[in-house]
Amino acid sequence: MKTAIVWFRQDLRLADNPALLAASKNADVVLPVFIDDPTPQSCSSIGAASRAWLHYSLHSLDSSLRQKHSGLLLVQGPAEDCLSLLIQKTKATDVYWNRCYDPVSIARDTRIKSRLSEQCRIHSENGLLLSEPWQNCKDDGSPYRVFTPYWRKLAKTLPAPDPLPAPKLIPPPPATCTDELLASGFDQSLDQLGLLPDIAWHTDMLGHWKIGEKAAARQCRVFLDKLVDDYGELRNVPGYAGTSRLSPHLHFGEISPRQVAQAIFKAGRGSADVSRLSPGAETYLKEIVWREFAYHLLFHFPKTVDKPLDQRFENFPWPRLKPARLRAWQRGQTGVPIVDAGMRELWQTGWMHNRVRMIVASYLVKNLQIPWQKGENWFRDTLVDADIASNVMGWQWTAGCGADAAPYFRVFNPVLQGEKFDGDGDYVRRFVPELAALDNRNLHKPWELPTDSLRKLDYPDPLVDLKSSRAQALAAFDTIKAPVTK
Repeated sequence: MKTAIVWFRQDLRLADNPALLAASKNADVVLPVFIDDPTPQSCSSIGAASRAWLHYSLHSLDSSLRQKHSGLLLVQGPAEDCLSLLIQKTKATDVYWNRCYDPVSIARDTRIKSRLSEQCRIHSENGLLLSEPWQNCKDDGSPYRVFTPYWRKLAKTLPAPDPLPAPKLIPPPPATCTDELLASGFDQSLDQLGLLPDIAWHTDMLGHWKIGEKAAARQCRVFLDKLVDDYGELRNVPGYAGTSRLSPHLHFGEISPRQVAQAIFKAGRGSADVSRLSPGAETYLKEIVWREFAYHLLFHFPKTVDKPLDQRFENFPWPRLKPARLRAWQRGQTGVPIVDAGMRELWQTGWMHNRVRMIVASYLVKNLQIPWQKGENWFRDTLVDADIASNVMGWQWTAGCGADAAPYFRVFNPVLQGEKFDGDGDYVRRFVPELAALDNRNLHKPWELPTDSLRKLDYPDPLVDLKSSRAQALAAFDTIKAPVTK
């Protein structure tokens, strides 16, 4: 009798799950498992906000599995040891998983394959991306470092193959096997995993979301039915719900990029030609491919997890860190309304509008002159969509030190950005209510109010002068901008 273990990671869904479907077709018994591994790695070293989301996503996955007469085994401990012991207890003949592409997970999975291959067969599948990181490369086999040619080449392969169906049947283990696992202390409850914080700050945050595979599919339908055609314009307006908000669902694998891509083409009257999509739909499809590009970069340049791709920036003369400034940025108390609105949206909802992410990142790195790694770490802890590849690439892009990066001299002026994209002030007034009574003329630059009016506001003075801090950042860049010689 063939017994297969399916190790869930960034693929918390039943549909379009290659590992789960292959196991269900080829094995007599399937044991779905999630391992909460305390050692530092991409899937388990996620931040507090993501761990709270994970709690409810696992609950949703378990409910879906139970509708298939199966269920999710929850385990806590080092993945290598847990899988080895599970193989012994269940006499498993096969282990299936969908691949991860960050450097720590690749190293871990390589070790596990080497160790466990003597015990059983190991099968890994692609359930995370449209294209493997090594597939969409230049003609000479080298990786892309610029998005546009990467997009053009990958677009020729679209639409991707149809998503896989959910298994019709997931054959459960016999009761004797389940009893033995229970006796061995394997079956932990969600509460025992301790994913939720001791103080229930997450309740309000997650009240902004519906979590799980069904919620992801529903959100995708709503976006493509009602918003996608105007996406090119509305995606830049933070006060309007014009984005897909699918990023956390993609991060946890509650929906796959292949499912999203297929839905985009179906919404575009079933055309299989990218050029025949509406401008908004094509722009959104590029965002899905931008995520692919992030994994492409992380796979080929693994040191970019915490080091700049542009080696010149390893010598950037960062000033001595002022912790009070970093804390003010984290708490939305910088004195710059659009920046504070973004940081407070992050704290309240676990998410931030993408346009505002660029603004707050530019302000941290170039106005406060705080290393981008500090911002990336904060986002990783507080975002429910803290996808390591996209997060790292986004921060390096804004900092000017990554692939396809914005030129360093491009410093987002938060006042001009606020006036352009939040001209009616809806976004700032929602998250910075102490400024709600100001008129639009002063809302994004309250420091220009008369002194008497300023004293009446319960709002901090700006941490730095925008003009002079920009000049200081550009002067610092002048010291490293010569190309690195090898």
